[in-house]
Amino acid sequence: MCGIVAYLGSREAYPILIKGLHRLEYRGYDSAGTAVLNDAGQLNIYKAVGKVSNLEHVAEGHDHSGTIGIAHTRWATHGAPNEVNAHPHLSQSGDLTMVHNGIIENAAILRDQLKQRGFTFKSETDTEVLLQLIEYTQQKHVVDLASAVRIALQKVIGAYAIAVIDRKEPDTIVAARKSSPLAIGLGEDNCEFFIASDASPIAGYTNKVVYLNDEEVVSCRRGEELHITTLNAEKVDVRAKEIDLDVTMLDKGGFAHFMQKEIFDQPAVLRDCMRGRLLPAHRRIVLSAVTEHREELINAKRFIMVSCGTSWHAALIGKQLIEMFCRIPVEVAYASEFRYSDPVVGPGDVVFALSQSGETADTLSAIQLAKERGAMIFGIVNAVGSSIARASDTGTYIHVGPEIGVASTKAFTGQTTVLAMLALAIGREKGTVTEQVYLDTLAELETIPDKISRILEKDDEIKALAAEYADKKNFLYLGRGMNYPVALEGALKLKEISYIHAEGYPAAEMKHGPIALVDKDMPVVFLATHHNLYEKILSNMQEVVARKGRVLAIVSEGDTVVKDIAEHVIEVPHTLNSLCPLVSVIPLQLLAYHIAVSKGLDVDQPRNLAKSVTVE
Repeated sequence: MCGIVAYLGSREAYPILIKGLHRLEYRGYDSAGTAVLNDAGQLNIYKAVGKVSNLEHVAEGHDHSGTIGIAHTRWATHGAPNEVNAHPHLSQSGDLTMVHNGIIENAAILRDQLKQRGFTFKSETDTEVLLQLIEYTQQKHVVDLASAVRIALQKVIGAYAIAVIDRKEPDTIVAARKSSPLAIGLGEDNCEFFIASDASPIAGYTNKVVYLNDEEVVSCRRGEELHITTLNAEKVDVRAKEIDLDVTMLDKGGFAHFMQKEIFDQPAVLRDCMRGRLLPAHRRIVLSAVTEHREELINAKRFIMVSCGTSWHAALIGKQLIEMFCRIPVEVAYASEFRYSDPVVGPGDVVFALSQSGETADTLSAIQLAKERGAMIFGIVNAVGSSIARASDTGTYIHVGPEIGVASTKAFTGQTTVLAMLALAIGREKGTVTEQVYLDTLAELETIPDKISRILEKDDEIKALAAEYADKKNFLYLGRGMNYPVALEGALKLKEISYIHAEGYPAAEMKHGPIALVDKDMPVVFLATHHNLYEKILSNMQEVVARKGRVLAIVSEGDTVVKDIAEHVIEVPHTLNSLCPLVSVIPLQLLAYHIAVSKGLDVDQPRNLAKSVTVE
């Protein structure tokens, strides 16, 4: 859950490293550091606790010249966030320096073994253990850096993405990965190298990227083409892909925060998500994955959705959509629990993996287990070329552009949109959705971006409401049917960025415990849009009001009944019950955002969180 950047070429490395760290800071921001090897063969390493801007201040006025370097922004796993534990680390001899993302599970055993061989350690990190192991291997076997990395990694249990420099080989960076992403951008004549945890630091320099697979080691040597091998030194063909990453999506575009921008991006990116797939003029939805894997999908015994966090909430909506339109049973599992529960899964099952980054470690491990047992894997991810995308048998990208804010917004609506199209497409192939429902839903789906735009026009209204609630310590979010997962998502957004305790519940379950919390100081947010359970949720609302709870309700335009009950209401456009999450979630995103801003908090990089959870 850290960000790695490295560069080797003819340009000055430091500016490229710093720019890359800023783009990767969403992956971790406990500390940051750079190591650049200058022309005199001196390694200049600078580290700082906190954000990349702190690192820039530390390095200011010092020598950071050189055309080869590595950098890192950290989300702490082993050891407290301080300068000693910050990356890059330096080997005992001072010749090797390394950055690392992941967890070395047998680090304690390796540390003891290395101590017995005379190695000492400055930090608490597993990274320093791996670096000293590489140096020990290099000394013992008298081999070059790449060979030492390959041999050392065969003794490692765990996950890693690493980039290593050896002062004795001043024109080489060696990198490797297992269960943690690493991409190599190929610059001028394929002999200039940009290494990063994802493609965002590479964008703007080159569109040619090589994604490493597990247990592959790459040698980047000045003036030579990329050389990739397995841990056993077997040569691997270089598989360069052209990426289409809009650099303008990586800046705030005039907004105060990335999260705010990404909330306001949603009308445009959902149109991108549907473009070429939703074809109202032809009265159909076209998804290549459904076309190419029609038989496996329509004949599946069941679907299983594995995901984490916000993606899990989208999966709960997907379950209802697929069961509604396709009449296929769907299970939704936390990926972190699925892999350890000895799940009953095998041939005839389709496992859907939902992940914004496509690198979520628990989800990746879950689908690997399902694949080993014979299930078909269907990926629904945002990041093109990501590990889950490559591990899936088929799938669909959500195409909402890079999401930098740690609290997911447009990825949630993108996943929900893809799941709606998927459910309709499979339902039509199975004949389980009527033609009229199919066409009505297709036509309504096309209107959703415009309806979201209308909600975003209420931003000032929601900002004013947020000021009234910012001092509260607890929130309860309640919804029913399609809006129950939205209640969960709304509570999660508030927790993530405002640090206010919030819970989401099915509204009818409130009586089975949570109602004990309701009093005059407890805001209760109701998802009360018009749908088949509208009358039921009105009754739940009355129960809260009777206990003097403060009710803030999300309602359909023109609703007069709830206005007489709730203290505050936010109106959203009418839509079909099956699509209501796409409109009802928007006010909750804005509410969480404005509450966090009013509290003076870091919205894009909330404490203790990282965007891409690549460790367990």
